[in-house]
Amino acid sequence: MNMEARVGVVVEGGQRALNSAHGAVVDAGARKFLQQQQQQQQQHGCSSKQGLNPQIGTIQQLLAGGIAGAFSKTCTAPLARLTILFQVQGMQSDVSALTKASIWREASRIVNEEGFRAFWKGNLVTIAHRLPYTSVNFYAYERYKSLLQSIIGQENQRGNASSDLCVHFVGGGLAGMTAASATYPLDLVRTRLAAQRNSIYYRGIWHAFHTICREEGFLGLYKGLGATLLGVGPSIAISFSVYESLRSYWQLQRPNDSTIVVSLACGSLSGIASSTATFPIDLVRRRMQLEGAAGRARVYKTGLVGTFRHIIQSEGLRGLYRGILPEYYKVVPGVGIVFMTYETLKMLLSSIPSGS
Repeated sequence: MNMEARVGVVVEGGQRALNSAHGAVVDAGARKFLQQQQQQQQQHGCSSKQGLNPQIGTIQQLLAGGIAGAFSKTCTAPLARLTILFQVQGMQSDVSALTKASIWREASRIVNEEGFRAFWKGNLVTIAHRLPYTSVNFYAYERYKSLLQSIIGQENQRGNASSDLCVHFVGGGLAGMTAASATYPLDLVRTRLAAQRNSIYYRGIWHAFHTICREEGFLGLYKGLGATLLGVGPSIAISFSVYESLRSYWQLQRPNDSTIVVSLACGSLSGIASSTATFPIDLVRRRMQLEGAAGRARVYKTGLVGTFRHIIQSEGLRGLYRGILPEYYKVVPGVGIVFMTYETLKMLLSSIPSGS
């Protein structure tokens, strides 16, 4: 009887041990499965959070950004020239002519007096400017964004909406200022070539560089840089932050929509937001760039603040938004095309196997 009891105890204890071991194995397997699921969800959330996270090398990324900018500017060159001509109208002595200006009248004047190809006047220097500008802009944005995410410890986690917006805004602003500073002389030459009407003072890119350096000195190539940085920084910051926010929200609500359509739509809306906020600064920048051009007398002699004051006094507050309509016509397709082309080229280049 005692033997049977001891056997029963041993058997019962062995059964409990087996059940405990089996439960431990099941629990360990379940915990491992749950950990794997959590890791996959974190990786998916991190990848979906990073809007323009590069999947390609540095050279391919610079190439994608440059081509996107050049293609967009070529498509919108006519509207870009109309915008510049409207912006500099306030520098004319005949102030009464300002009330007669309209987009279609100015476009007809260009076709009749200069020919249809004149819409692309200065487009070569525009491409020469946009290729490095957008390359540096997108590349610097990715680098600044990664740096800011590492500083706040956000690179491997989803983060919240406010911190994401801050990273995109600050990273975009720093990227825009970096790209603008690196390519500013080309931007100034482009503006002066595009602003020419019937009388041709600058015969081309290199002639413009040589003439400006000879007549205004080397620093003449950086005339209006302060106003440019003041406008480009907020403009690119708003553009990237609005684009990333809209794109993330769109993909969250409609994840199956085409990347091309999403990039084009969100880029267009971000262009409208950034242009509306920073157009007055851009107008002042254009006019400061044209100070003393073609041997003309200086109009604004008191710097950035004085230029703002002079425009408001002579043209009113509406003068700060002269040319905003063709600017909208330009940025709606222009910024959308930039982001769409950039995203498309990134997908195409990432599908090409590397030599290594």
